[in-house]
Amino acid sequence: MGKMSREEVYEKLNEVFRDVFDDEDITVTDTTTADDIEEWDSLEHINLLAAVEQEFGMKFNMGQVVSMKNVGEMVDIIMAQI
Repeated sequence: MGKMSREEVYEKLNEVFRDVFDDEDITVTDTTTADDIEEWDSLEHINLLAAVEQEFGMKFNMGQVVSMKNVGEMVDIIMAQI
């Protein structure tokens, strides 16, 4: 499907976040972390990563998961793999 722009990745990512956390008002940015989203705990993190992998047709490896500090880093990983 060709390279997606960062904006396009964010559009899709926002849909995933809204779906996973059941909150239509969520808009994530480069600096969003789990601390910014009340429902984002360790269990939901697993659901979120699975949903992101499914949406973008890619896989995070354990090193990426552990080192991911914010949504911007997640987007960097997605963009490197799609």
